[in-house]
Amino acid sequence: MNDDTVLLHTEGHTLHITLNRPRALNALTHAMVRRVDEGLTAAEQDDSVVAVVISGAGERGLCAGGDIRSIHDDARAGGEASLVFWRDEYRLNARIARFPKPYVALMDGIVMGGGVGVSAHGDVRIVTERSRVAMPETGIGFVPDVGGTYLLASAPGELGTHLALTGQAIGAADAVLCGLADHFVPSERLRDLTAALTGSTGPDEVVRTVRAHASQAPEGELATHRAWIDSCYAADTVEEIIDRLNGSGVTAAKETAETLLAKSPTALKVTLAAVRRARHLDSLEAVLDQEYRVSSRAFCAPDLVEGVRAQIIDKDRDPKWHPAGLADVTEADVARYFAPLGEQELGLGSPA
Repeated sequence: MNDDTVLLHTEGHTLHITLNRPRALNALTHAMVRRVDEGLTAAEQDDSVVAVVISGAGERGLCAGGDIRSIHDDARAGGEASLVFWRDEYRLNARIARFPKPYVALMDGIVMGGGVGVSAHGDVRIVTERSRVAMPETGIGFVPDVGGTYLLASAPGELGTHLALTGQAIGAADAVLCGLADHFVPSERLRDLTAALTGSTGPDEVVRTVRAHASQAPEGELATHRAWIDSCYAADTVEEIIDRLNGSGVTAAKETAETLLAKSPTALKVTLAAVRRARHLDSLEAVLDQEYRVSSRAFCAPDLVEGVRAQIIDKDRDPKWHPAGLADVTEADVARYFAPLGEQELGLGSPA
């Protein structure tokens, strides 16, 4: 691994961070996380740098998430490298959210999982007509992390719960609606926007420049489904959510129930609890601490290895979840995912 996987260059008053693994859809490795953090340190200490812009190499997307194959192999081997990776990744997510200079994320194309973590915590988040934003973890036996439960818990109504459980990918307008993005800029204008940002001399000018290139996003889909989403996902349990979806009389809701039944039962129940708990935590840092507890437990559970095998490696799309049914996942099973880690706590939030 070398530094070519993340390119750093300063042009004018802007530091450009480019995730540079286009053949892997710029999936994040531990070395890439550390390199992005180094770039932020340099930008923070350089008074001539007014803003940071992060983008992805290639035409397919900013970042498809973490390097799932590596995580699978590590979990299967009983390793701990992924836990160390997540510690640094979650700390980077928190740093992005508190970065003292404008952090502009070009969320063009696919932005999923860890890609959301390095973009949606920024203060200037730009989507295009090609954007597909998602937290798809339940489909691989995992749970939304990188601050995803913090973001989704803050979405209007129960939209965040819907996205967390289904892993549905959304476009530009829906990303703005859900608070995952701020501005729509057509992809054909990104080059001009990036060039214009290099001349910005202060935070206010950065915002004005982005707004000058932005326009109204094409109509989204979620707003028209708010009624049944808010009603069905207000239920207390995953089982009741599915019952409400099936009994709603809405075709899209029934299809969503089928989607949920294909996900890991454990991941669904833990995800619902994680989003609900995140609503009552006082900061992103506290939520990241919670997510680290959950991720650490999920890493040792069978569904993550099996989910990645079925979806990414063998691609048979036929995971054998354990336990196999929602009824077999007890409240005690879910609670164990949130138990303190002792000396292994991430420790970003204030002490309890």
